[in-house]
Amino acid sequence: MMNVVSVPLQGVYEIVPKKFEDNRGWFLESFNLRDLSAVIGKSHNFVQDNHSYSRRGVLRGMHYQIENPQGKLVRVVSGEVYDVVVDLRVSSRTYGKCYGTYLSGENMKQLWVPPGLAHGFLVVSPEAQFLYKTTDYYNSSAERCIAWDDPDLNISWPLQHREIFVSNKDRQGVTFKAAEKFD
Repeated sequence: MMNVVSVPLQGVYEIVPKKFEDNRGWFLESFNLRDLSAVIGKSHNFVQDNHSYSRRGVLRGMHYQIENPQGKLVRVVSGEVYDVVVDLRVSSRTYGKCYGTYLSGENMKQLWVPPGLAHGFLVVSPEAQFLYKTTDYYNSSAERCIAWDDPDLNISWPLQHREIFVSNKDRQGVTFKAAEKFD
């Protein structure tokens, strides 16, 4: 049981699980393959779960794998992030477009990111725990990174009054124009 919203990028969906509350607390079904497959029109085999912890101002991204591209079902269990995806599928009607949304432990919103998109996020709360299921295994030799601040993408990161912390690897991100793409 979930509420699903299409977003402006082809094949990307915001998903809000239905929460059942009473005086004991609450319960929700955070993942149901049958329901997700009905939404995205395809059944994916999730093979890996990842969990990251980051402090305010940490920016991770924009990551993708050129081989073994990963679909991702992402969510935040505590804290809040600004989550961004970029369409790298040349044949997509939304190729080169970006989409950003806030994910938090409070709004419980999830984002389905199909294979062929770059993904990243900025922590806007004091700290955040980020979970994601992937449809393929991590392949370090196929990992690529687009510069989070690429002027052609012009991503609207909520940067006001924030010190940004980016890994050395993410500082090496290439421009969107130079990035390897998907057919």
